[in-house]
Amino acid sequence: MVELKRNLGFWTIFAITVTSLIGTGIFFGVSLASEVAGNASILAWTILGIITIYVAACFGELSSMYPSAGGLFDFTKHAYGKGLFSFLIGWTSWIVINMMNSLLIVAALDYLLPSSAEVFLKISLAVLIILILNFFAYLGTDRIAVMLGAFAVIITLLLVSFIAFGIKHIDYSNYQPFFSMPFILIFYALFFIVETFFGWENATFMAEETYDPQKTIPRALIWSAVFVSVLGLLLAIVMLGVIPWQELSIMQTPLTAFTSIIFDSSLALFVQIAVALALIGSAAGGLIGSPRLLLGLARDKLFIEQLADIHPKFQTPYKAIIFQTVISIIVVIFGFGSYTYLLSLLVPLALLMYITVILCVPVLRAKRPNHPRPFKVWFGKIGPIIVSLIYIAIVAVWLMNSPNAFSIFKLGLSFILFGIPIFLLIILYYDPESIKNINDIFARISVIFEPISFPKKFRKELINYFEDLEDKTVLDYGSGVGTLTIHLARSVGPKGVVFATDLSPKNVEILKRRLKNQGIENVIVILDEHQINRIHPSIKDVDVVFSVGMLGYIQDIRKVLRDIARILPKNGRICLVEYTDYFWILPNVKWLTDDRFIEDVFRASGFSVHIVRRRKLFWSYVIIYGIKTDEKIPYI
Repeated sequence: MVELKRNLGFWTIFAITVTSLIGTGIFFGVSLASEVAGNASILAWTILGIITIYVAACFGELSSMYPSAGGLFDFTKHAYGKGLFSFLIGWTSWIVINMMNSLLIVAALDYLLPSSAEVFLKISLAVLIILILNFFAYLGTDRIAVMLGAFAVIITLLLVSFIAFGIKHIDYSNYQPFFSMPFILIFYALFFIVETFFGWENATFMAEETYDPQKTIPRALIWSAVFVSVLGLLLAIVMLGVIPWQELSIMQTPLTAFTSIIFDSSLALFVQIAVALALIGSAAGGLIGSPRLLLGLARDKLFIEQLADIHPKFQTPYKAIIFQTVISIIVVIFGFGSYTYLLSLLVPLALLMYITVILCVPVLRAKRPNHPRPFKVWFGKIGPIIVSLIYIAIVAVWLMNSPNAFSIFKLGLSFILFGIPIFLLIILYYDPESIKNINDIFARISVIFEPISFPKKFRKELINYFEDLEDKTVLDYGSGVGTLTIHLARSVGPKGVVFATDLSPKNVEILKRRLKNQGIENVIVILDEHQINRIHPSIKDVDVVFSVGMLGYIQDIRKVLRDIARILPKNGRICLVEYTDYFWILPNVKWLTDDRFIEDVFRASGFSVHIVRRRKLFWSYVIIYGIKTDEKIPYI
């Protein structure tokens, strides 16, 4: 089994965290915050810095406990259980990362290009940026380390130069009066700058590619949080000292005005490019981290299973990277709009997500007190609760003071709720209890639609393939409501026997009633709620095994095939049918997508098979004909 390549050290994780934490707010948030809180917005930056460091420490403790590619999804899974809630947190994180990347790239291009530039040009450049960043991510962590290291250096040099050159232009009278707005508006100011230091999760996604992640990631998280918090606070102090907040708050391009004061005008283009690169570097952290989140979800069968594949050469989650590239392009195309609107949509979702993650610390302290914690956050039982209340206060103050806040907030919540039907759809593939319940619910509908889902002509074709079924013993594995069972009963005749097994009580009830109504007595119906993992132990010997629509539900195909081989004689035959490519959108069960893999799995279990695929309007059929044999010959 191919695994992720473990070759990242402290400085690479430090670079990832620095680039991820530096959001648009560090460049554009000073003016937005000063508009609502005046010079007192400096207090907002101070509070934000303290919170940033503390939340980094919370992520540090959690990553020291569970260092895996799933990152925050794994933390919440252990704290709240594997289910809808932890999935929605992972889902929300994925949405937030995509929105954040869109915000950063849009901000970079808006700052670099003139306002008169064509939207098509901006979108084309955004797509090119996404493709380049993901190309590096695809090639492996060695390239990632170099790229993020370069971005971290650019960000650091840029911010340090802003601060160093800006200090000598400070007019200390600009800090008077310090409190010109109600104190509560400091929390409103926090809303517009809190995005500045989002992104702790991206470091945790790299755990399986990091040396000694239990120690390396917490250290990198805390030191990078201290680093960016100090830089952010100093930059805010300097900008407010250079330009009075009354002027800064109404400027369309405050950063341009600030740099024109502290730098020579000949450096304007250089500064613009550097700021754009810094913002793109911030997006790079999210673009690189989010495929690892998808990898974690896919491993737990809470997302498309194929996204868990690791590239044999580059040792990266290449399918997740390709998928993420496509989604990022779509999001950034629709993301070109108002910066403030995108920010207002992003921040509440991110804060809700971070609240659920940091509360994992006290939950796990109570739930798993003896679990090893190489790093422990200070005040772990009460600190996360206090930070969560501050986050809630930030959102509440925004809702009370912003005219369109409630409509934006509801739109953001709808993105989260959209994850519920996706979760339900995914568990239909993998969760035994859900499979049984859904089959029960749709049992009667299956009878009505069986002429469409499994046409009579197709049923007869499958049975006629085996011309000598008379007097045979046949297993209909996953009989459903008896769509094929009734035809099999007639084909084997009164001296033959059909075993019909199904996991749904409602399906079994309907099948028994149909058999009784048609006077069929040579069918033994068995309710087997563990059917997705076995052939029922009461079935000892059969001549032929049929199955329609069951393969996709099987949890361990190799075990079930061994069970089938056990009940079949030498040269016993099988005919297994599965539906794939539903509506050409829904993902298939991974192992059913590769004919060579199917042949190898069946061969290892003692079967020679022939695979036929048929495309229909709304789905495809995969038909597996086979024979039990020790000889390595193709089955025709």
